[in-house]
Amino acid sequence: MILAQNAKGTITALDLFSGSIDKLNATAGKLGLQNRIKGLVGSMDNLPFQNDKFDLIWSEGAIANIGFEKGLNYWKGFLKKGGYIAVTYESWFTGERPAEIEKFWVDAVPEIGTIGHNISIMQKTGYTLVAAFTLSENCWLDNYFIPQKTRQEEFLQKYAGNKTVETFIAYMKREAELYIKYKQYYGYVFYIGKKL
Repeated sequence: MILAQNAKGTITALDLFSGSIDKLNATAGKLGLQNRIKGLVGSMDNLPFQNDKFDLIWSEGAIANIGFEKGLNYWKGFLKKGGYIAVTYESWFTGERPAEIEKFWVDAVPEIGTIGHNISIMQKTGYTLVAAFTLSENCWLDNYFIPQKTRQEEFLQKYAGNKTVETFIAYMKREAELYIKYKQYYGYVFYIGKKL
């Protein structure tokens, strides 16, 4: 919605879950943006689009699901020449870090690398780097971890006694604790590239 309110053109939004797309399409309608935003159910690793279709591909917090290098390579085909890619990706800020946080993130995102390494991947896959910048702490705290607390408790109450849910919530709480403890070593970085 923010992109549509601040940029001209049409937006195609894609999500694996139909409920998310239903919500997006309803919100677009409420804001009078239904003629410029179209939500589709689909997978980011099996896109139903023609090559050279988009001026911009924007993905926040999702490319790790298919891999940074794989995603950049695959999505490049859908960009027009001179088109842009803008993605956020978990990245190390330092060359070395404590074993506890290294293990947590390598288990979660096996390809996690330093900012310099990720820039080199972007260049190797056919993009010119436009910008790379770290997202601020409040992106993690105010917009991710803090809002989760209430939802986690609601989820635990709704599925009381469900071991899978309890394990999932425990993992999310551990992620938040580790971020507070080790945030100087990692974070999300916004990478913006231009297709050569």
